[in-house]
Amino acid sequence: MNEHFTGSFTQQEPIPDTAIDAAVAVLKSGRLHRYNTGPDEAGEVALLEQEFAAEMDAKYCLAVASGGYAMTTALRAIGVKPGDRVLTNAFTLAPVPGAIAAVGAVPVFVGVTEDLVIDLDDLAAKADQADVLLLSHMRGHICDMDRLLALCGATDIKIIEDCAHTMGAKWRGRWSGRDGIIGCYSTQTYKHLNSGEGGFLVTDDDAVMARAVVLSGSYMLYGRHLAAPGAEAFEAVKYDTPNISGRMDHLRAAILRPQLQRLASQCAAWNTRYREVEKGLTECPGLRLIARPEAETYVGSSIQFLLLDWDAAGVQDVLARCAARGVELKWFGGAEPMGFTSRYDSWRYAPAEPLPESDRILAGLIDMRLPLTFSLDDCALIARIIRSEVGAVYQKQPVQ
Repeated sequence: MNEHFTGSFTQQEPIPDTAIDAAVAVLKSGRLHRYNTGPDEAGEVALLEQEFAAEMDAKYCLAVASGGYAMTTALRAIGVKPGDRVLTNAFTLAPVPGAIAAVGAVPVFVGVTEDLVIDLDDLAAKADQADVLLLSHMRGHICDMDRLLALCGATDIKIIEDCAHTMGAKWRGRWSGRDGIIGCYSTQTYKHLNSGEGGFLVTDDDAVMARAVVLSGSYMLYGRHLAAPGAEAFEAVKYDTPNISGRMDHLRAAILRPQLQRLASQCAAWNTRYREVEKGLTECPGLRLIARPEAETYVGSSIQFLLLDWDAAGVQDVLARCAARGVELKWFGGAEPMGFTSRYDSWRYAPAEPLPESDRILAGLIDMRLPLTFSLDDCALIARIIRSEVGAVYQKQPVQ
């Protein structure tokens, strides 16, 4: 009899009791707005910013309404204007080109490699087309940051990092998000901290952070921030930086602060699940796992594999067979966007040159969430189901 998985791929862990208690205290106070604080009271948002900045070894942090808002604010804060071109990954999620479009700029898509990172050769070829790179560490895969920094340094390209999937990850011991001018993070439900929606941006640049704080809607109350530069930085920007409100509120900050304290242990728990699935899929015929470089300290909150050069019917057969046994896989090769699995040619508001090698990779790219509600036995079972169904369909694949 075929094994069947009965768990949910969208069920997250409960919010910790300490976070619930903190949220209830905020609700009882009635003061949810980040600047609605009592005398000599810092407030949950300012304290969270201070704590996140310390966690990421950053001078400054701003808590905002979403990861997408963090990226849009980051682009504005470094001076991206309507009509500017911004380099970004072809393999990413819709909020990344959406952030570029939101400031009136134009995405220039850079290809993806079989290791699911930005193609640095393609980036080098397109380096003369823009002076900003919005780099997406998509699905938690970090490229060779040493080579990328050398390339961008040589061509005066400013880097913003999208770390929605790499909060807690590192490259050669450096936190993801700390190599660019700004690092952007998400606290949406399926990310590494869960406030439903929310995000952060971090930077060491006084002027950039001052502009970001004013952009977020500080109403000249920037003195209430604990993880921001002094008043002199704001004097230079406060009259010509628009208010584009996207603040985080005390309720979400209260939920996040206790979660931040256990980020390291949560990342370790994701990685044990990732490795269990990876072990079960190792040397599966027809299936290619993604190699993780030694320099990368990853967070395995999802796992990807390639059915490279399979025909579309075969990939769809695997998806259907796994779904029938309770395993929910996502495919980035579908002709139509489904859920979050849109691709660069789905975003018709953004011009896109053909990327044949990236199309080949996306055509075989399978993605799966690994929520912490899964046990290690669940992960082993899921791997057995995928291995069985991939093997059954692979036998019918045409010879390449």
